[in-house]
Amino acid sequence: MHPPRTKLNYDLIAIDIDGTLIDRTGHVPEANIEAIARAREAGVTVLLCTGRNFAESVFAAKAVGVTDPMVTAGGSMVVDPGSGRTLHRFAMRLPVVRGVVEVLHRRGHAALVLKDRVASGFDYLVVTGEEGHRLHPVTEWWLRHMELESREVLSLDFDEHPEWTVRVGACGPSSWTLPMRDEIFELLGEQVTLHSFPAVTSREHVPGLEGEFHILEAFDSQAHKWAGISWVCAQMGIDPKRTMAIGDEVNDVTMISSAGLGVAMGNAIEPVKAKAKYTVGMNHEGGVAQAIERILGGEW
Repeated sequence: MHPPRTKLNYDLIAIDIDGTLIDRTGHVPEANIEAIARAREAGVTVLLCTGRNFAESVFAAKAVGVTDPMVTAGGSMVVDPGSGRTLHRFAMRLPVVRGVVEVLHRRGHAALVLKDRVASGFDYLVVTGEEGHRLHPVTEWWLRHMELESREVLSLDFDEHPEWTVRVGACGPSSWTLPMRDEIFELLGEQVTLHSFPAVTSREHVPGLEGEFHILEAFDSQAHKWAGISWVCAQMGIDPKRTMAIGDEVNDVTMISSAGLGVAMGNAIEPVKAKAKYTVGMNHEGGVAQAIERILGGEW
């Protein structure tokens, strides 16, 4: 049993980014920045826990000034925000990676393979297959928008470092991604962790597109946000029961259901709210700040 690190009821706060920390415009509300600063002054460890990789999420760490490890890529990586150095990685096994890529190719999609950038020198490996499958325009926009480094190959046989793969995914209308998710699960079952949820984009970025756009993500079965948080707790000597987690989407369920206190955003999906003990305001209402103030005030 680890001793308490603060006089509060919780020593660590884990915060999702999209739909939680940042508002609808993609910025961190000032109320959240101030509340996080007060929490850190009180000795609380603040973890940003996101589905994004480090390059896609470092802006949030800079905005709130956190120096504690970040849990990135859906929990598959733990990264030092100051240096970008990888502290821990839940890599995917090659047979699982191949299985996911084969399903995407059968359905006419290129596979977006996320790598450990520190080890490989780039963010994504785009696997097109012999047929030359392409990424969805939403994904191509995202890569340009975030200035991400990618390499294109015909097959996984050209992947020089398969041990650095942490996620395989695709993006497109939910009418595509949901059937692919189901087919991958039928093929791999409990060997893989799967998520499908709305993509971070808007119509003006990709003109002429209709419908709801989803991200499909496949990870190693051991990779999820709570796994990353648990690793940090073990390294820092923090009692997992003295943690609070707050989020809004399906990839937040593990941390909200496993943390000492689970909190849902007002804009959270119902499965998240069902696992949370409390629900706060929406992301454009400073819901994160509301939760932190209740912890600092001893209400929670």
